[in-house]
Amino acid sequence: MNQIDMAGRTAIVTGGADGIGRAISERLLASGAQVTMWDINDANRERALAEIAAGDRLRGDSIDVTDAAQVQAGFEAAVAAFGKVDVLVNNAGIAGPAKKSWDYSLEEWQSVIDLDLTAVFLCCQAVMAHMMANGYGRIVNIASIAGKEGNPNACAYSAAKAGVIGLTKSLAKELPESGVLVNCVTPAAIRTAIFDQITQEHVDYMLSKIPMARLGAVEEAAALVAWLCSQDCSFSTGAVFDLSGGRATY
Repeated sequence: MNQIDMAGRTAIVTGGADGIGRAISERLLASGAQVTMWDINDANRERALAEIAAGDRLRGDSIDVTDAAQVQAGFEAAVAAFGKVDVLVNNAGIAGPAKKSWDYSLEEWQSVIDLDLTAVFLCCQAVMAHMMANGYGRIVNIASIAGKEGNPNACAYSAAKAGVIGLTKSLAKELPESGVLVNCVTPAAIRTAIFDQITQEHVDYMLSKIPMARLGAVEEAAALVAWLCSQDCSFSTGAVFDLSGGRATY
């Protein structure tokens, strides 16, 4: 493991107790950061808190990131615990149902947009003034290759992740001289619990598009995100970092 220096930095990771989010939390902790995991799955959150040996550098809160009041309260709790927030990783998300767009209900569409896009906006909005006042911040949004190319039978997910890419670029252009950098990552298929929500046919479709002919690993995602969260990342903002095994064409 390459060493990334995050000593003295504090981070919030949404959906931080399982899958890619847990791997990111662990990599930031291994790099010396203090981490607050936001995760509404109580079992996953308590398991992560028990299993990750990080002492008082790790805490976890049940925050519904689609609720602006809960996001603000969670941010204030993180500042109270660690004194500041230097890093935000927007990782929480759902795949939504795998079906044709004409079969999607409005409720299904809205639930995906709320968590995969609107929640990213709410979390960014909660931390930006604080980061600007401190003259330093790193925001990393987890988008998807689906946001670049569109996946069939995943209209809401593809639209939401495209929105995350656009939001990332917009925020970065608002903050270029503030010391706050905003970037996003576009993974292809990485096997996590989210795969329980999608059909094997859809998994096979995603795998068939990856030239490296394998799924990504959560540790690979965490390594890229950790660098983007660090001070070493100093001249990249509004950027989209591919993590697709060669699938991305731009």
